[in-house]
Amino acid sequence: MSKYKVDKPEEVWRQELDADSYRILRQKGTEMPHTGKYNLHFENGNYHCKGCNALLFESDMKFESGCGWPSFDQAVEGSIEYIRDTSHGMIRTEILCASCGGHLGHVFNDGPTETGVRYCVNSASLDFEEGSEN
Repeated sequence: MSKYKVDKPEEVWRQELDADSYRILRQKGTEMPHTGKYNLHFENGNYHCKGCNALLFESDMKFESGCGWPSFDQAVEGSIEYIRDTSHGMIRTEILCASCGGHLGHVFNDGPTETGVRYCVNSASLDFEEGSEN
């Protein structure tokens, strides 16, 4: 039994997600820098997990970091699970959707805002819901 509120067999995830989103959310992939549709997206609204629609980030948390991926300086409280990642010869903190366990990206302690953190997120792991305010 999964520890996540949203738990589906891999066959269902494959059917529900496009190939890039499946590769990123379910297989811990990444998209090429500067290619994601939300990298330079600054509309008002909310960013949800593409796998389960959980609210992850609000537009006022987003900033331009120049790293090539959507960047946020904080997440909606309780929406993210943090996992130590030692892959690729680095020590990083992987971020997962706390509702479905989908891989979102990584968080770093080099953010330029007062929070000091930078959530570096794959666009293919997100859906955006437009709104006039958060």
